[in-house]
Amino acid sequence: KRQQHELGRLLSQFAQVTAGGSEPTHLPRDALRRLEHSRSLLAEELARLEEFDRHITALGTDLESEVLASRMRPFQEGVGGFRRMVRDVAHELGKEAVLRIEGLDTAVDREILDQINAPLNHLLRNAVDHGIEAPDQRQRLGKPVQGTITLSARHNAGMLLVTVSDDGGGIDLETLRGKIVERGLVNQEMAQRLSESEILDFLFLPGFSTRKQVGSISGRGVGLDVVREAVQKLHGRIHASSRPGQGLTVELQLPLSLSVIRCAITRIAGDLYAFPLMRVEGVLRLPREAIAVSGHHHLFRYRNQQVTLIDTASMLELEESGETESDTLAVVVIGGHRGWYGLVVDRLVAEEPIAVQPLDSRLGTLRDVSALSISADGEAIVVLDMDDLLVSAARVADRQELLTDIPAAATGPHPRRILVVDDSMTVREVERQLLTSHGYQVEVAVDGVEGWHLLDSESFDLVITDIDMPRMNGIELVERIKSDARLKATPVMIVSYKEREEDRLLGLRAGADYYLTKGSFHDDTLIRAVEDLIGRAVP
Repeated sequence: KRQQHELGRLLSQFAQVTAGGSEPTHLPRDALRRLEHSRSLLAEELARLEEFDRHITALGTDLESEVLASRMRPFQEGVGGFRRMVRDVAHELGKEAVLRIEGLDTAVDREILDQINAPLNHLLRNAVDHGIEAPDQRQRLGKPVQGTITLSARHNAGMLLVTVSDDGGGIDLETLRGKIVERGLVNQEMAQRLSESEILDFLFLPGFSTRKQVGSISGRGVGLDVVREAVQKLHGRIHASSRPGQGLTVELQLPLSLSVIRCAITRIAGDLYAFPLMRVEGVLRLPREAIAVSGHHHLFRYRNQQVTLIDTASMLELEESGETESDTLAVVVIGGHRGWYGLVVDRLVAEEPIAVQPLDSRLGTLRDVSALSISADGEAIVVLDMDDLLVSAARVADRQELLTDIPAAATGPHPRRILVVDDSMTVREVERQLLTSHGYQVEVAVDGVEGWHLLDSESFDLVITDIDMPRMNGIELVERIKSDARLKATPVMIVSYKEREEDRLLGLRAGADYYLTKGSFHDDTLIRAVEDLIGRAVP
């Protein structure tokens, strides 16, 4: 590549010397002949190098395709025994059920195919036992005596979607809501505020079952939590939706491959950064005239959403790039429950699949970074963590708002600061409102990784954390806090649905200073515990 560029530069310089159609009079004729001969040789060499470059690029593309293909297997290779299993389980339960499989030829990474076998087994058994009704009940409901369970796999927007659905009775949300209250997982007031998706999320809690009696197939308190854990290990997501009287659908959203992901590759402050496209809402050139200013925020509309512009180099604490001003901005749009953000980059380089390597474990967890890769030219590419980016972008936007709202620094004693870490939006909001109503200043994080990054950059008087969370659970977070020289003196309270003595002891052994169940929210137990640990809100 460097030789190719250098030869091109020399040819351009020679063309400038001989421009104008006449020979330079200050050069001897034999020197001009030698220069012309040299130019001809350079042109031939450049053409040869360009052909070599095209050949190497094509070879690399073919090799990449072969490597990817060698890792992929048709979906049918991993689900061969499921039809018989469904039939046998249905027979054991006195039911009739058939399994329909769609997308048998869908290509799946062999490692993913191996690791989803057990979770799918759990989901299918659960569908037969909990979903499909008994034959006489189906007849009364006007349904076919034989129930149908559908297992499907397809590619969508750079992801692998695997769904398990049945045509059974579905989940009665109000019954499930009552079961949650009955078990003391939340009080009545909080239960009424839970959304449908949050109610269904309780199905994936360890030990949670809608069955009152233990059966040989399910109702044993195991299964769905194993499914969620397996999906999270694959960097995927799980979502349940119910159609009362018509059935339940569980969708697994998984990466297409664990080693190669399609990314938007950009240049920021002189270096290459990759945004995984499965989590990107859009990549565009934004005209400057489309930008509106509101306070300290720069905004634009995209897909009917208000998007806040963020200087990505500044957010990542990089040096200014010094890129030339233009009439448009290169923007990568990301979105989530915190809002939509347009991350301004210096240049959009390409959209292509890249082979990723996980970070060396000795580096620990790096904020905003998930992996590394190497470009075709041998340049390092930093693969960005989209969940972290959403948190960082929201924090930058919030600070801009604070700068607008607060004209001068406050004087006098500051309220004690508490960090609440919980993956349930409802629980986070309930805890935040309860604590702020007593004068505490509260920050929230959606999981242990986000909480750890906040602790790394800000100071808190107390950390309140859940246990079961994606990416980093509460036990891991407590252990990290208590093993960090700067943070180990910070009190940590675990607030969890788990109320068994062994769970409480596990949390306390990890270093937690207090263990509280979420069923205690109906009284002042949380506030009393907080005051016991750090005192009242204002010293």
